[in-house]
Amino acid sequence: MARRRQLFEGKAKVIFEGPEPGTLVQHFKDDASAFQDRKTGTITGKGVINNRISEHLMMKLSDIGIPTHFMRRLNMREQLIREVEIIPLEVVVRNVVAGSLVKRFGLIEGTPLPRSIVEYYYKSGELGDPMVNEEHITAFGWASPPELDEMMSLTLRINDFMSGLFMGIGIRLVDFRLEFGRLWEEDQMRIVLADEISPDSCRFWDTKTDEKMDRDRFREDMGGVKEAYQEVARRLGILPESGPADMRGPELMQ
Repeated sequence: MARRRQLFEGKAKVIFEGPEPGTLVQHFKDDASAFQDRKTGTITGKGVINNRISEHLMMKLSDIGIPTHFMRRLNMREQLIREVEIIPLEVVVRNVVAGSLVKRFGLIEGTPLPRSIVEYYYKSGELGDPMVNEEHITAFGWASPPELDEMMSLTLRINDFMSGLFMGIGIRLVDFRLEFGRLWEEDQMRIVLADEISPDSCRFWDTKTDEKMDRDRFREDMGGVKEAYQEVARRLGILPESGPADMRGPELMQ
């Protein structure tokens, strides 16, 4: 395997330089974390499943005109992506009361919201990813008003599409997190969907039983995390291939 230089390592992924200018290789790890890294662990095979799920959803979104950084899957754990300038915001869409909505407002988990709520969080692990509003975002120059409008438009389209997609396979899309980036092509810039969409970044509940099928199983010590991720992949029709051929990441350049 070609030697590649590691550019960045996050909680669940490693980014390597790509084979061509303007490309990167995104490698999915088995590492799991919660509560701002106060809880960590390893879920064997999680990276393989997330790679396949994210690939599938990115391609589905591309089919309906959502621009993304995804180019193609390289192997079981890696995908080729376009290099983008990441906007330092997490865009969270909430369709059902769960997670921090319960703690912040004393609401009952599982209560359907009267309409989807979109929230912004500043990406800073040191600060605990604080919640911010449009005034913070534009005042501090993280994104311009037109960029925010584009991100909101894309987010609502993604929510509508994915809610229907998952409802069709018996899964309720409770909430999810998105990230966006600026893709520069010569002198032109456009906002594209970046990062990943997987059970690491979404809350999935079975529509009949409300059984959790996402990272909350790790957060809440429920067990069966890998099996839940596999069930999401199975319902999507994309269970990962088996085999040891490309489980390792690229060799690091010293």
